[in-house]
Amino acid sequence: MKIIDLTQMMHADMPVFPGTEKPIFYPANTLEKDGFIETKLSLYSHTGTHIDAPGHMLLGGKLLNQLEISHFIGKATVLDVSTMEKKEISKEDLLKYEDKIKDLDYLILKTGWSKYWGEEKYFDGFPSLTVEAAAWLTGFNLKGIGIDTISIDDMKTTTFPNHYKLFENNMIVIENLTNLDLIKEEIFIFSCFPLNYENADGSPVRAIAMENVN
Repeated sequence: MKIIDLTQMMHADMPVFPGTEKPIFYPANTLEKDGFIETKLSLYSHTGTHIDAPGHMLLGGKLLNQLEISHFIGKATVLDVSTMEKKEISKEDLLKYEDKIKDLDYLILKTGWSKYWGEEKYFDGFPSLTVEAAAWLTGFNLKGIGIDTISIDDMKTTTFPNHYKLFENNMIVIENLTNLDLIKEEIFIFSCFPLNYENADGSPVRAIAMENVN
């Protein structure tokens, strides 16, 4: 079995969603003073590679701690849309993958935008689903959609239609994925287990792809 890390490294100067404070990693204890190292973390629940729960935006939507643990792992494929010249991923762009998607738990969209992580360009101009495409994807039995951008919606939106459309169908969203180009198998196992805390609207995750799983 081969395991591929799809998670962005967290650090004090990492990119965060505009308006969100950067994480703080405070050295609460040190070897010199205390004989051990322990770090106090202060961060938003949607920091780095993370999950959005339906309850993140949807009134009455499920929170991560209300979903079965099995919701966070399943069969997946990567759809490479990085060569598209347009910035909208339409239903028509996805139709040819219908037979593949219907047997999956997760669809991972590779826009190639993770290469801009740490740059100002990362925050805008990335490809995103049209609302029609998002609605079409809810017609399958998908547990969630992953993407290598900071949002499943266009950054200029104030209504977040793709988030709402997916959340209304109990689907989770995994954002800020990376290393999607390292995945070689057409079908693989994707996992994105969140922190187990009460009222979990979101959580950083250690997202991985598992290939050659027998």
